[in-house]
Amino acid sequence: MAAPLTWLALGLTLAGVGLLVAGAWSLRRRHAEARYGQLISVDLGPGSGTSLRSERFRLSGRPDELRQARDGRWIPVEWKSRASFAQGPPRSHRAQVWAYCLLVEESTGRAPPFGVVRYSDRREFQVPWDAAARAGLVRLLDEMRRPYDGRAAPSAGKCAGCRWRPGCDARFRV
Repeated sequence: MAAPLTWLALGLTLAGVGLLVAGAWSLRRRHAEARYGQLISVDLGPGSGTSLRSERFRLSGRPDELRQARDGRWIPVEWKSRASFAQGPPRSHRAQVWAYCLLVEESTGRAPPFGVVRYSDRREFQVPWDAAARAGLVRLLDEMRRPYDGRAAPSAGKCAGCRWRPGCDARFRV
């Protein structure tokens, strides 16, 4: 009869250790998340999250998270489902976070000090929001609004799997 009680005690001990580890992990994660402030909005799909707009820049978007720092400024957080890059976020990821920073600034009247891009491997990067970032984003938005100048080099291989092929005026013509 002692053997079943020993197994029961061992099972309960392991379950207790598992709960302790899960609780510690959850507490650690909650503490790490809170370093950017209180969570005020999460984009869980259509109809959720906070939609931001700028009429002046003709731009709108909904960050994956919005956090409110202690000083009241909103910090946009963008989640990426892929692992991070060794050299940090690529320009396209930084530009997306800059766009959210611009939208926060336009919507609240207060510029965030930075935005955050967070990757699936738990690495995250603060993307500064300053005059240089703003100027870079405004240049990019201006460039995007200009008519297509044909700089792409279409090819059968590139165009075959492109999701924009049906509406593209520069697609490869065979």
